Amino acid sequence: MTPPAPLAAADAAARALDALRGSEPAVGVVVVAGEQVGSRMVVWAGHHAGTLGKADWDRCALELAREVLAGAKPGVREVERADASFTLYLEMYRPPPELIIVGAGHIARPLCRVGAMLGFRVTVLDDRPDFALPERFPEATDVLRADLFAAPFREVALGAETHLVLVTRGHKYDYQALLDALRAPVPPSYIGMVGSQRRTRAALEQLVRDGVPLERLAGIHAPVGLDIGAETPEEIAVSVGAELVRVRRGGSGASLRDRARVVERWIVRRSDVPTDESPK
Repeated sequence: MTPPAPLAAADAAARALDALRGSEPAVGVVVVAGEQVGSRMVVWAGHHAGTLGKADWDRCALELAREVLAGAKPGVREVERADASFTLYLEMYRPPPELIIVGAGHIARPLCRVGAMLGFRVTVLDDRPDFALPERFPEATDVLRADLFAAPFREVALGAETHLVLVTRGHKYDYQALLDALRAPVPPSYIGMVGSQRRTRAALEQLVRDGVPLERLAGIHAPVGLDIGAETPEEIAVSVGAELVRVRRGGSGASLRDRARVVERWIVRRSDVPTDESPK
């Protein structure tokens, strides 16, 4: 069996860039202290490239890297072995989560800014040439003309890292985008839709008539966003952005003040402390 070849820094960087651009996620591993400093590997779920110089070191690196792929925190790992001690640095390479905004109207503009600020790679879709303009969405990665009524996602790929928000100008556009997204081989991890309860119910009823299973409909966020009393397009964008963060990070959406009750508890304790002005 041919031993693995060392991996040059330039080759490792090229593979990391591929992962960041949307190919398979990978973990970079490099020895930063101890023997074999500078030796490196790039590890994917089912294969790897490079070597740290010793077969048992490679096995250790593979195990640590695949823990990171499964959700462990990247960073420094101190490794103690019978034959040596060394320090590894592990770095996760995956594309940023994607936010696809269907509709380029008045809510889409601040939502694009909020999404980019939160680290999303933003794509905006609209069928109107006067709206689907890159200069209207300078923070977006892509602004595309799309046939919202027939094939809204012909030019984009949906997947597990996709977050989809529908801010279209009408029920028929919401419906087609929902239908295509829910029928995708790997549906988006988040689907949100701006609109009234009546508009939402109309879309759901049509989807059921077209055979979409109820369990898929249950994950739709409609009306989209957290309840912060939002009224303006900018406030609605903040509300949607807050819900996107909650979905990604697992928060409750509750007020941190009400959860921690630090001020309330401090006031109660402070009121129990006697002062010189307390009644005798």
